[in-house]
Amino acid sequence: MILKTENLTLRPWDEADAECLYHFAKNPNIGPIAGWPPHESVEDSLNIIKTVFSKKETYAVVKDDIPIGCVGLLFHPDCNHYWGDDSAELGYWIAEEYWGNGYAAEASEALIERAFRDLKINEIYASYRYENKQSGRVLEKLGFEYYTKLNNVNYKGEAFFEIAVKLKNNLY
Repeated sequence: MILKTENLTLRPWDEADAECLYHFAKNPNIGPIAGWPPHESVEDSLNIIKTVFSKKETYAVVKDDIPIGCVGLLFHPDCNHYWGDDSAELGYWIAEEYWGNGYAAEASEALIERAFRDLKINEIYASYRYENKQSGRVLEKLGFEYYTKLNNVNYKGEAFFEIAVKLKNNLY
């Protein structure tokens, strides 16, 4: 499946994307705020492509033929929290060099439309670290509403708070 927006293409990740993924995902400003460690090598990025990014409804966010981020829907049991049988969890990240252009919202909006229209999902949830105000603004722009506060633990075993938000399918 390939999805197109005004500025972006959402397509499956390819093993050939590993070097580009590593370039962006090694940045310590990207992964830790989203709950994952910075990538340590091209091989690390390739492994992520083969495992995490190979799941259904996970897409490379591509701008000018460069994968600049990722957007995906996670379904039970792969999501971070169990939200219900007819729901999914939205996740995304955009390379720091591309922040401030609305690409996270643009990519997410395309995937949300697919989820509600084609996949017949009734609710989409997302969560973000309390201090990640940028991600909170993206979800607010997309129409998500506050659901609950969550306690979580990061990849280093450190506790943190997340805000969980929810979007109901009122369109399809």
